[in-house]
Amino acid sequence: MSGPRQGSSQPQFMTSVGQNNNLSNGPGTPLIDSIDVDQIVIPEKNSWKNLFSYIGPGFLVSIAYIDPGNFETDLQAGAQYKYELLWIILIASCAALVIQSLAASLGVVTGKHLAEHCRDEYPKVTNFILWILAELAVVACDIPEVIGTAFALNMLFKIPIWCGVLITGLSTLMLLFLQQYGVRKLEFLIAFLVFLIATCFLVELGYSKPNSSEVVRGLFVPEIKGDGATGLAISLLGAMVMPHNLFLHSALVLSRKVPRSVHGIKEACRFYMIESAFALTVAFLINISIISVSGAVCSADNLNPEDRMNCNDLDLNKASFLLKNVLGNWSSKVFAIALLASGQSSTITGTYAGQYVMQGFLDLRMTPWLRNLLTRSLAIVPSLIVSLIGGSSAAGKLIIIASMILSFELPFALVPLLKFTSSKTKMGPHTNSRFVS
Repeated sequence: MSGPRQGSSQPQFMTSVGQNNNLSNGPGTPLIDSIDVDQIVIPEKNSWKNLFSYIGPGFLVSIAYIDPGNFETDLQAGAQYKYELLWIILIASCAALVIQSLAASLGVVTGKHLAEHCRDEYPKVTNFILWILAELAVVACDIPEVIGTAFALNMLFKIPIWCGVLITGLSTLMLLFLQQYGVRKLEFLIAFLVFLIATCFLVELGYSKPNSSEVVRGLFVPEIKGDGATGLAISLLGAMVMPHNLFLHSALVLSRKVPRSVHGIKEACRFYMIESAFALTVAFLINISIISVSGAVCSADNLNPEDRMNCNDLDLNKASFLLKNVLGNWSSKVFAIALLASGQSSTITGTYAGQYVMQGFLDLRMTPWLRNLLTRSLAIVPSLIVSLIGGSSAAGKLIIIASMILSFELPFALVPLLKFTSSKTKMGPHTNSRFVS
């Protein structure tokens, strides 16, 4: 990146921002129509009313924190270890807030998203390796969406799991349908689905009455006991802090046209952090509720034999009994709808993340439905093989494995993010604090 022009009093971060705010294929052709065509203009005037203009990207990102992968790992954590692994959710949520805020700040300050900075900064070989790893993360994230959707279809229509896996390929049609409505309506839709899922589990939390002292201990006393606890802890971390979200968040913030003054940029960064904090707090409460409900129900002394058997091998396909106190005989259908909504919402955000990754690293553009078809095809193959050979139980274990892969992938997105947001050249006065760096 070149230095500031001679005679200009503006630092480089201000002269370069805005060059890529449209993320276009060329003149008048937006890369991601539904994200960029309706760019929201933020008023220059300082006002808390501006906060509402920034609400949206954080909720799109937060759906990854309550996707089918999180459902699966949370359910197993509660069923097997009760409340002992809650502290991982707390630490991961706090770390996620810091990381997501950095990703948003990078996009706001520089006008470029994380993948584009990688292409500008690193040699071709390094850039290519980072791209491959980012694409693997997108595919690993899509596997739980495929399996979760297949489980939901099985609960709703008794469709075999392997058949449901194949049907998930039709999500490309959903993306074509949603594309015409624009980013703002999509943000409101996903925010509504997030609160719907939260309501179900928070109400059930009141019915199941987990031991409050044990929950508090689980949140603040780190411990990992028992066979398999370490692997499940890694899966919880991978399901909570996903590498593709860093690329996504740094790009989504470009859908707002922020005033280019130092004050305007600071306000945008602050409001995006507030929005992210609210969205991630909701996601945190949902994850805590799922683990606590699973732990309370499966450790109860009055469990009937059928529910006891479900707890011994708990996965998404058997978890609806946890909501029986709230929803009665409708528990299976409502849980399936929530699972389907979670899976499809994550599919949308995963597709956008994949597009930004490909465009940023390689300067290649692809329409949303084609990008989704590519990612979904790569995710369907292992999901189909596992579901055919091992059934629903093996498919659930594949979700855990995918979450572990995401955990190991995280540093390859996080290290570049920390490097770029610590750069005075790129960020000017908006660089990371010493604590973060």
